[in-house]
Amino acid sequence: MTANLKLYHAPRTRSVRVRWLLEEMGLAHEVVPVAFDKRPAGDEAYAKINPMRKVPAFEADGEILVESLAIMEFIMNRYGPTDLQPAVDDPDYGRYLQWFHFGEAGLCVGVNMVLGHTFLLPEKARNPAIAAWAWSETLKGLEFIGNHGLADSEYLAGDRFTAADISVGYMLYLLKLIGKLGDAPENVQAYFKRITARESWAVASAVD
Repeated sequence: MTANLKLYHAPRTRSVRVRWLLEEMGLAHEVVPVAFDKRPAGDEAYAKINPMRKVPAFEADGEILVESLAIMEFIMNRYGPTDLQPAVDDPDYGRYLQWFHFGEAGLCVGVNMVLGHTFLLPEKARNPAIAAWAWSETLKGLEFIGNHGLADSEYLAGDRFTAADISVGYMLYLLKLIGKLGDAPENVQAYFKRITARESWAVASAVD
C-alpha cells in the first residue's frame, strides 16, 4: 500500500521508536523536525498537528496520531504484515504483547521520575526521596526484564527482534543517556547493545 507518511520528530524523544520501526519495515516516510530545546515543543504551527505540543506526531494520508505505541501498532497493522509483530495465533503473541506495552506501562513512571529528579528539573526542584523511589521502581522493571523477558531468549518475544524490543529498548536508551543503564543487570546491558547494533537504530537515534 502506497501512502504519504510523515513523522514529526525530535532526537531522543519517543519519536525515536516510530522512526526505528519505519526503518525496520523499510517504509518510505518524511521526517519533519520539531524543535525540542524548549517546552512546549515546536511552534504554533505544530500545535495544529499536536495540540499538546509533545513529540511524536505521525501523519498518514492526513490522519494524525500522537501516541508512540499506538502509532507503531497503526503502522504495523495498516502497512504490514511484518515479522516485527507476531500474528495472534503465534505462540509468542502473548509474550510479545506484554513486553510491547511494558515499554510504557511498566517502565514509564519510574524512568520519567528518575529523569525528572536527577536530570530534567532545575536542581532546586529535584527531590532526592522521589529520585530514590523512582530508581527502585525502575530497577524492579530492569530486573524483571533480565530475569523473565531475557531468561531464555535473546529478545523479549523469543528468538527474533520485534516491536517489543523497540518499545522497551527506547526506555533503556533514556537510562543510558543519564548514565544509569550501567546499573542494570548484565544481560539487560548486553541486550541493549545487541538491539542497538542494528542499522535501523543508527538512523533512528541520530541526533543531527
